[in-house]
Amino acid sequence: MKAVAASTGPLDGIRVLDLSSIVMGPYATQILGDLGADVIKLESPAGDNMRAVGPMRNPGMGAIYLHLNRNKRSIVLDLKTSEGRQACLELAKTVDVLLYNVRPQSMARLGLAYEDFVKVNPKLVYVGAYGFGSKGPYAGKPAYDDLIQGMTAIPSLYQQNSGDVPRYAPLTLADRAVGMQAAIAILAGVIQARASGQGQEIEVPMFEAMAQLVLGDHLGGETFSPSEGSTGYARLLVPYRRPYATSNGYVSVLIYNDKHWSRFFQIIGRSDLLSDPRFNTHTARAQHIDEAYCFVSDTLATNTSEHWLEVFNEADIPAAPLYSVDDLIADPHLKQVGMLQDLQHPSEGAIRSPAPIGTYSKTPLSIRRNAPRLGEHTQEILREAGLPSATISSLLETGAAVNAKNGKES
Repeated sequence: MKAVAASTGPLDGIRVLDLSSIVMGPYATQILGDLGADVIKLESPAGDNMRAVGPMRNPGMGAIYLHLNRNKRSIVLDLKTSEGRQACLELAKTVDVLLYNVRPQSMARLGLAYEDFVKVNPKLVYVGAYGFGSKGPYAGKPAYDDLIQGMTAIPSLYQQNSGDVPRYAPLTLADRAVGMQAAIAILAGVIQARASGQGQEIEVPMFEAMAQLVLGDHLGGETFSPSEGSTGYARLLVPYRRPYATSNGYVSVLIYNDKHWSRFFQIIGRSDLLSDPRFNTHTARAQHIDEAYCFVSDTLATNTSEHWLEVFNEADIPAAPLYSVDDLIADPHLKQVGMLQDLQHPSEGAIRSPAPIGTYSKTPLSIRRNAPRLGEHTQEILREAGLPSATISSLLETGAAVNAKNGKES
């Protein structure tokens, strides 16, 4: 399938100027682009660092970059030059949203703070997604996914749960979770701006966003003042909350409510445990969660994965096989719903990319544009912003703007 340029999706008509790079910001704007927004990716002459992360077929077109930056157009401006800065301000007149993910101090040094943009576009929603909120003592400190995971206790929770050394979640969890928060913030800002005629400056700090995510589960007894106990959600921290070993592999099982436990005890011929005070109510099981999950672990080790998946399915107890990433790619449900879409990229050839999420009966989603080559749409976007041909030529000649290396635009 070839990505098509036809505009579609519920955000058709919303225009986003994306100054972000790496994962968090580009993931937020990937979501918006999938939903139909016109996303203009403004890059430095060096390009987004994720372009360099392989595997890749051609330089600057790494696999993760291709996924994060579909449904976008690329313009290259050197914002350290006065000409590049001015072109950015001209471009900002034509958009609803500007997103950046460098430290605010860096934007201010470039003369691209909120105050600079509001002069040219008072309706602009100006969104900064970066490490730490501007009112706290960590304001301005650098932040990356690993650091934020560490500071929000995720490796510590892993250690508490597993008994192993602390480990980060093996995905860019903070970047992607906060990227979703940034997408929500952008939409909220656009709704308000369209209702009032006035934009605003919005801050989406990674540390605070991930702290909210973690504390929502693990604030525990510290929810109350004075405290009613220790922090932590016991069910999530018990060492036996993990894929259960069977006699020939592993399965994922969640025996959760009273009906599930009643059916489980009946399946294994232990109906006597229905009256056990440790297990007979949800509250009792929560208080004895170590014993409950240990019992399940010991029981599931006595038979095969196939056996347990069959009997749990018959009893309507939530259970699933344990997948590898390769298994996930081959899953028949994902194949049926078209999770991986086959695309033909003009420079990268045949590629696969995860599909946009959700179905919309009136405004269907699509991958309309392939991830752009660096500066692929520079001239096109500058023309749309109303810059005269002579000005565009001057920008290109001085290096304040850069077009795709092969000189072609799609």
